[in-house]
Amino acid sequence: MSAASLLALFPADITVLAAIFARVGAMMMTAPAFGDFTIPARVRLAIALGLTLALAPSVAGGVQAPAAGDAFALLLLIGGETLIGLFLGLFARAIAAALNVAGEVIALQMGLSLAQIFDPTQDVQGAIVGGFLAILGATMIFATDAHHLLLAALSDSYGLLAPGGEIAFGDAAAAMISAVAAAFSLGVRLAAPFIVFGLVFYTGAGVLNRLMPQAQVFFMLLPANLVIGLMLLMLTTGLIMTAFLTRFEAELSQFLR
Repeated sequence: MSAASLLALFPADITVLAAIFARVGAMMMTAPAFGDFTIPARVRLAIALGLTLALAPSVAGGVQAPAAGDAFALLLLIGGETLIGLFLGLFARAIAAALNVAGEVIALQMGLSLAQIFDPTQDVQGAIVGGFLAILGATMIFATDAHHLLLAALSDSYGLLAPGGEIAFGDAAAAMISAVAAAFSLGVRLAAPFIVFGLVFYTGAGVLNRLMPQAQVFFMLLPANLVIGLMLLMLTTGLIMTAFLTRFEAELSQFLR
């Protein structure tokens, strides 16, 4: 039996569900919090299937099922929905990467840039401060119900990006570039207190080194740098998370109707 004959046996509602699952699954595999590597793949798959069944009654009317046996049209529909889901998930992931940028800058200022740990949110090695902020950010997304905004953006995306319609790759590329730029900008601003601290601390250490060239000033001040940096991190973690969540919600709100 040919592929076209097999496709002709599929009812239209199965095709529609497959298209919805393609968008939902692609987003769930790449979005922050939901798509973190600490969450088993089977759990993410179960979440995607559950969301597909929950969204189907409200969005299925906007999905135009291809003609029976038209494998090319089905491939275009599934491929387009997958690309849209990847775009939504990677857009949110790019904003969340601001915490990794801030963590790298903070670790550099504290002298912990060589203290590398496994970052479970990105499945790579990273600075210990960046890993801490990334895990805390994912936790706060769930604790503050910001994940509801991700789900709302997914649901409303069917009104902004119609299934089977033409994908505006230029607009998508511009949005991704804007998200990456915003992540770097936000990351540096979140680490601004540590940048100021580093400038003042190392300037003072340089002056002391000029006054006492025989002493190993930077070696002696390393524990003080670490202690003051940890105290500053303790005092600013709440502000960092508040600023991050505010920007995270603002960026995702543009996908809401």
